[in-house]
Amino acid sequence: MTISTVSFSTETATAAHLRTDGYAILPNVFSPEETAGLLRTIESAEASSPNFRRSQDVFAIRNLLSEVPQLWAQLLTPRLRAVLTELFPEQMPHLVKAIYFDKPAGSNWLVAWHQDVMVAVDRRLDLPGYGPWSGKNGETAVLPPRGILESIVTLRLHLDDCDATNGALRVVPGSHRHGVIPNEQHPDFTPQAVTCAVPAGGLMLMQPLTLHASQRSTSTRSRRVIHLEFSAAELPAGLQWQERREVICHPECSAAE
Repeated sequence: MTISTVSFSTETATAAHLRTDGYAILPNVFSPEETAGLLRTIESAEASSPNFRRSQDVFAIRNLLSEVPQLWAQLLTPRLRAVLTELFPEQMPHLVKAIYFDKPAGSNWLVAWHQDVMVAVDRRLDLPGYGPWSGKNGETAVLPPRGILESIVTLRLHLDDCDATNGALRVVPGSHRHGVIPNEQHPDFTPQAVTCAVPAGGLMLMQPLTLHASQRSTSTRSRRVIHLEFSAAELPAGLQWQERREVICHPECSAAE
């Protein structure tokens, strides 16, 4: 089953759909010209850093905005600012993570069912409710309290038309309301999964606790995505989001284009 798009005409509709189902799709956020500009910037980046991972089945850039800082200005269009204002009506959020994913045509890469439960932070501290911790590739990550995870909204900007044939995400509606789900319980939820087709220039919005996966590509089309995570939450004193960037609101934030 493929989900339908969701109208973002009001903040109430947006918040209600994310709250009840844990995901939503918003087409036509970036124009074809804006999307092409983002791709040109990514393709021109120097790929010598360890944050660039390339294989036959995947190309990924972690800590994207540190590696390709000029993308930030291109991403913060008036339309994206308006979406963030609707999603976070009380306070403009900060960016907490940015990754680029490219699943090439015919990729055998798949992602098993999981939730995004670890957050990248600047150091390891002994804090109540934080743990376990992990550290690899120079990144410190931790499982935070549930309230921190629930404060995050993921915006997946699709740079190509995406459907079931080229690796569209599958999600389990409502699974975010169950907290962290043990791996052995995933099969209890996945029969309710739906496929999230997203047009180029559109956003897929998701709560990190929403159970999700993606299949191998059977298409001749790539699936290129900029994965952005935003939160208005502050971490405890002494701890900071590793990739934090502020979103400065301009006057046009109050109205969608």
